[in-house]
Amino acid sequence: MKFDVAIAIIPARFNSTRFPGKPLVEIDGKTLIEHVYRRVEQASLVHRIIVATDDLRIAEAVRRFGATAIMTRNDHQSGTDRLAEAAASQGLDPDTLVVNVQGDEPMVEPEVIDKAISAACLGDAEIVTLMTRLDPADAADPNRVKVVTDRNGLALYFSRSKIPWGGTCSLHLGLYVYRVGFLKKFTKLEPAPLEMAERLEQLRALEHGYRIRVVEVESESWGIDTPADLERFRLIRSPQ
Repeated sequence: MKFDVAIAIIPARFNSTRFPGKPLVEIDGKTLIEHVYRRVEQASLVHRIIVATDDLRIAEAVRRFGATAIMTRNDHQSGTDRLAEAAASQGLDPDTLVVNVQGDEPMVEPEVIDKAISAACLGDAEIVTLMTRLDPADAADPNRVKVVTDRNGLALYFSRSKIPWGGTCSLHLGLYVYRVGFLKKFTKLEPAPLEMAERLEQLRALEHGYRIRVVEVESESWGIDTPADLERFRLIRSPQ
């Protein structure tokens, strides 16, 4: 398989509703955004990493640990919009692969990033994302997004509700890979009814007829959404 050039862009904003300033919180002497960055740089198929932010404090923190930060507008409605602006500012070729890595997942595994990039190189879907097994006890949690696929691994639907109703649920992992050309097109699509009902941006692609390949992986990654999540991460990292 020929591997195309892949650039990882990590959107990071300061004014998170549930946890303002979380990219700058420190764990073991490193900011949260640096923890994410260090995991991404271990992915063998990522050629370059950029942090896209709307806050000078985050940009300066990123530059202090030797990474690249790009300033973006502060009125973006989603991380994808921020990603698209950052990609456009780099003058990238339309065929360049862009990996959207959430800036609050310091446990993201380098190998699952590589699996998503490998799948995107096949070119049979406009978006590639990931799923993993979900603990049945978490199936009703609306913050744990579920996904169902067809027999070929293409997404049928994403939901905050339990799907399928009578079977084992798969957890959607919010990492995406797309080409620059599609990313530009996607951000210009009109928001769709299912997207607005579920508050899930990826449904816009499905409602407009685009394909999303979903790669099943083994992953223990989870996001830092609240101060309680941060304390849980600190405990995991603490020596026993």
